[in-house]
Amino acid sequence: MSWIEALILGIIQGLTEFLPISSTGHLYLGRHLFGLDSAGLYLDTMLHIGTLLAVFVFYKDELWHMIRHPFSKLTFLLIIGTIPAVVVGLLFKDYFEEISITGSTIGWEFLVTGLFLWFADSVKKGAKKMHDISYKDALFIGTFQAAAIFPAVSRSGLTMAAALMRKLDRETAAYFSFLLSTPAICGAVLLQLKDVVGGGVEYISFFSLFVATCSAALFGYMAVKWMIHYLKHHSLKTFAVYVWILGLIVLVCQFTGVF
Repeated sequence: MSWIEALILGIIQGLTEFLPISSTGHLYLGRHLFGLDSAGLYLDTMLHIGTLLAVFVFYKDELWHMIRHPFSKLTFLLIIGTIPAVVVGLLFKDYFEEISITGSTIGWEFLVTGLFLWFADSVKKGAKKMHDISYKDALFIGTFQAAAIFPAVSRSGLTMAAALMRKLDRETAAYFSFLLSTPAICGAVLLQLKDVVGGGVEYISFFSLFVATCSAALFGYMAVKWMIHYLKHHSLKTFAVYVWILGLIVLVCQFTGVF
C-alpha cells in the first residue's frame, strides 16, 4: 500500500465516519478499487484510532468533565446509549464480521440508510438541547446505533435520525450523535487491538500507517465540526439521495459481476 493510497483511505475514513453515509461501506469500496481487499485489521485499527483522536480533540471539554465527574448525567447518557450496540455486537459478532468481509449486502444497506435519513428529516422539528436529553432518548438513539453494526448502515446517520425523531434540535442531534460515537469507536479499537495482538498482522509500512492515521484524524475533526454546523441550517435529504445513488450503483456492479 502506497502512502497516497493510505492518505486517500484516511480521508475516506475521516469524512465518512461522521458524515451520514457509512465509513465501513465507503472503506470497503475504496479498498476494492485500489485492490487492497486484504489490507486487513491493522490498517482498520489505525484508521479508527485516527477518528478517535478527532472526537477526543473536539469533545475534550466534555470528556474532561466526565473524567472529573464520573457520575454525571452525561456519563450515564453515554453508557445507556452504548448498551444496545454492545449487546448486539456480542451476540452477532461472527455474523457481522462475515458480511463485512464479503460486502454482499452493502448496496441494500446504503439504500436503507437513505430511507432513515429522508424520513427523519421529514419529521416535525424539535427543540431539545443537550440538557433536555433524557435517558429514554439516549436508549432510543443507542438502539439505532446498534443497527449500524451492518457494514454500510451509517452509524452517524442513524443516530442523527433517531435524535431528530426524539425531537432534539438539529444542531444538538448532530452534537450528541458524534459524542455518542466516542465509546463506540473506543470499543471497536479495543476489539481490533485484541485481535491484532492475538494473531499475525500483515506488513504495512510505518509511514503509510502514520499517513492513514493522521489524515483520518484531521478530516474526521473537520467533518465533525462541519456537520454540526451544516445540520443546523440544512437538510439530511442531500445525503439520502447520495447513498441511494451509491447503493444502486453498487447493486448494479454486483449484479453484473464488476465486483
